[in-house]
Amino acid sequence: MPNRLSSETSPYLLQHANNPVDWYPWGDEALQRAKDEDKPILLSIGYSACHWCHVMERESFEDEAIAALMNEHFVSIKVDREERPDLDAVYMEAVQMLTGSGGWPMTVFLTPDGRPFYGGTYFPPVDRHNMPGFPRLLQSVATLYHNDRSEIDRVTSQITEQMGRTGQMAKGDAPLTVETLHQAYTTLATNFDYQNGGTGTAPKFPQAMNLEVLLRYYRHGYNDRALEMVDLTLEKMAMGGIYDQIAGGFARYSTDNYWLVPHFEKMLYDNALLARLYLHAHQATARGMYRRIAEETLDYILREMTGPEGGFYSATDADSEGEEGKFFVWSPAEIEAVLGDEAGIFSGFFGVRESGNFEGKNILNISQKASEYSQRQGISLERLIDVVQRGKLALWAEREKRVHPLLDDKVLASWNGMMLRSFAEAGAALERQDYLDAAVKNANFLLETMRPGGKLLRTYRAGQAKLPGYLEDYSFVADGLLALYEATFDQRWLDESISLADRMIELFWDDAVGGFYDTGAEHDELVVRPRDVLDNAQPCGGSVATDVLLKLAVITGNEDYRVKAATPLRTLRELMGRAPAGTGHWIAALDFYVSSPKEVIIIGPRDDSATTALMQIVNGGFFPNKVLVGADSADDAGEYGLPLLEARGMVDGKPTAYVCHNYACQLPVTTPEEFAVQLEG
Repeated sequence: MPNRLSSETSPYLLQHANNPVDWYPWGDEALQRAKDEDKPILLSIGYSACHWCHVMERESFEDEAIAALMNEHFVSIKVDREERPDLDAVYMEAVQMLTGSGGWPMTVFLTPDGRPFYGGTYFPPVDRHNMPGFPRLLQSVATLYHNDRSEIDRVTSQITEQMGRTGQMAKGDAPLTVETLHQAYTTLATNFDYQNGGTGTAPKFPQAMNLEVLLRYYRHGYNDRALEMVDLTLEKMAMGGIYDQIAGGFARYSTDNYWLVPHFEKMLYDNALLARLYLHAHQATARGMYRRIAEETLDYILREMTGPEGGFYSATDADSEGEEGKFFVWSPAEIEAVLGDEAGIFSGFFGVRESGNFEGKNILNISQKASEYSQRQGISLERLIDVVQRGKLALWAEREKRVHPLLDDKVLASWNGMMLRSFAEAGAALERQDYLDAAVKNANFLLETMRPGGKLLRTYRAGQAKLPGYLEDYSFVADGLLALYEATFDQRWLDESISLADRMIELFWDDAVGGFYDTGAEHDELVVRPRDVLDNAQPCGGSVATDVLLKLAVITGNEDYRVKAATPLRTLRELMGRAPAGTGHWIAALDFYVSSPKEVIIIGPRDDSATTALMQIVNGGFFPNKVLVGADSADDAGEYGLPLLEARGMVDGKPTAYVCHNYACQLPVTTPEEFAVQLEG
C-alpha cells in the first residue's frame, strides 16, 4: 500500500512511496505527530542518483521487519536533498560533528522539535565491517531516547550550540588586493597532481571552479604553468571514462586517480560547470578539442536532459537493472557485433580488451592521442577519425536499446540557472543559434512557470512548481539571465536579472552578518538558519550572488550592489588564500573586483553583419573580467537608462564598439581588428 510519499513530485521520494515504512515528507504533519506521540524523528536524506541510497532502500526500507521497527519507534521522514538543500545543510553539519564525516544516504535522529542527537550515513541491515546493523541501531536509539533524556538533552544542547558557526564569520575590513589570487594559485599548484591532473587522490572530482581560477591566472599573464595545469586536467578528463565517450557529458567523479572508472551518475550542475570550463579553455587557447567537448556536453543536455517546456532535468542514475554502470560498459563481442570489420580499430583506440577494465566489461577511454594511435596502427588520421565517428554513432544507437538509468526529471531553479548561463555563453561564443534558442526557452520557462507572484520557486515536476526558492535559486537564475542579456542584448533579460537581484537582497541579505543567508526571511524556522560559504560541488549561493552584484553594479551604476558584494569578499579574504579548493567561485568574484573590469559597449543593429563581427570578437575570446552592453541605435541606448550607454552612438553610421574602464572610454572603433587590439590592451 502506498505511503504518504505517493503524493510528492520528487522522483527520489516517489521511489520510496511503496516502502512498508510509514514515510512522511518533511512538514507540519510529521513534526506535530512526533510531538503528540513523543517519538523521535528518523530523518533520511538522499537523492535519486545516489547508489548507496538505493542499496539502503533495498536492504532496509523494503524489509518488512526493519520497517516495522521504524514504524513502532519513530516518525520517519524522507527528504530529497536536492529539493531541500536547507535541511541537508543543517543536518549534514550535525552528522559531521557527530561522526567526523558525512555523505548520503544520511540518517539522522532528531527530537520532536528537530534537534539532532545521533546520526550517520549508510547503515547495513546486519552488523558488518565495524558498522552496527540498522535494526540494532534502531533499538538502541529508541531505548536511549525513552530511558535517558538527560543524555539526549546534553548531546542536543552541545550540538546545536556549535551548529551554524561556520556561517557566522567575523566581518573583515582589510583591503582586497590581487595578493589573495597569488596565494590561491600557490596553494592550488602545491596540491596539484602533475601526473594525472586535478587535485588530490581518489575519489577524484573535476573541481571546475578551481580550474577556472587557474585559467584566469594564466589570462592575467602571471604564470604559464597555470595553463599547463588546466590543459593536463582537461585532456585527462576528456580522454577518461569519467567522460561519456559515446554520448557526451560527464559523470559525477572518478573512483580512481586516472579519471578512468567513474561513479556513473550524471548531474546537471557538473555538466553546466564543465561545459562552461571547456568553452572558456577553447576561448583562451583556440584548441578544437575543448570546443568539441563543450559542444558534445551541451548537445547531450539538449538531447537527453531537456524537457518539452524548456526546463533542464536534474540527473541520471548510476544504476540500471540494479547494476552500477551496466548501461555504459561494453564487451569486445558486443562492439564487434555492431561495428564488424572496423571493431578492431575502434576498440583499440578506446582501450577495449577481453579482460575488461570494470567488472569484466569495458569503460571506453582513450589512452593515447589520435595522431599517435593512427601512426602506430599504420592508418591515416582521417580514416581513424572516420571510424571513430561512425562507431560512436552506431554504438549510441545500440546503447539506446538498453534499459536506461533512472532519469530524475525534476527541474531545479538553481541548476537551471547554471545551465542557462552555459548555453547563453556557448551560443554567443560558438555562434550556435540552437544554444541561444534553448537558453531563451529556458529563461521563459523559469520566469513564467517557476515565479508565480514574483517569488521564485525551487522545484518543478509534472506540472507543479513548489517550495520557496533559496539564495542559490535567485542568484544562479539572475546570473543566467545576465549572461543571456550579454549574448542577445535583449533588455528584458537584464531587467529580469536586476529584479531577481533586488528580491534576493530583500529576502536573504543580513546586515548583521554582512552577507546572505541561504534561506529567506520568510522561510520556515529551522534549528539554525543555514549560511554555507563554501564552494563545493557547485558554487554556493553567496559567491554567485556576489559575482552577479559586482557585474550589475558596473552595468547599472548601483553603488549598493557593489558594497553588498564587497562585504563578504572582505570577510572571506583570508579563507580564499588559504583554502582555494573550497572558495573557487569566490576567488573568481574577487578577481573581477580587483581587476578593473573592461566595460564593453556595442551599438549597432543586431541583424547587421558588421555588428555580428564585433560581437564575435568579444564573445569568441576569453575575457572573464568584463561586462557587455549594447543597443541597436543611439536612440535605443538613450532609452535604457544605463550609464554605460549614455551618449553612445555609431560612428559614420557604422556599428561601433567602445572599450572603457571606470566609465572612461577609449576612442570608438568600427572594425573587428581595432576592437580586438583594444580588448587585448
